[in-house]
Amino acid sequence: MQETYVTLSEAIAHLQQLGYTIDYNLKEHGLLDDLFMTRETEKLQVIKFYRFEGESNPADNMILYVLDNAKGKKGLLVDAYGADSCNLVPEKIQRMNILR
Repeated sequence: MQETYVTLSEAIAHLQQLGYTIDYNLKEHGLLDDLFMTRETEKLQVIKFYRFEGESNPADNMILYVLDNAKGKKGLLVDAYGADSCNLVPEKIQRMNILR
């Protein structure tokens, strides 16, 4: 896993090659994975995260979370960040086990 990536798409492509193939999506009480099963955030570990800033539009700011669940399944979660665009609320982030 690299320390930095130039673009979000470059990071996703490389991390998928490394086995991070589950696409997690945010839901009210956890995350939805490719199999449409909700995962509680306490069962996930944030291995690393990357921030990407839009060059011309602050609304393009994104964070890529590299996740591993209790069964060793690896995946990615993309979330917007900024003054009013963050979907992953601080309470959910605090409940995740951040290994970084």
